[in-house]
Amino acid sequence: MTFPQPGPPPGYAAPVQRSDGETGHPAVDEMLRALENAAQLPPAEQLAGYEAAHEVLRETLASIDG
Repeated sequence: MTFPQPGPPPGYAAPVQRSDGETGHPAVDEMLRALENAAQLPPAEQLAGYEAAHEVLRETLASIDG
């Protein structure tokens, strides 16, 4: 018996990785920089940064769908 291999679904196009580390979407790029900064904070202070990043991603994805 063979099992399907894990991985992206058929037809999935992987995001293009730019040499400068940017995604090309200003809000997402800023959010990624904010996550890097939040990771350097004490654990008790990281939550606010992660919640803000989640909100930016949620809003960005909602704008793509709608």
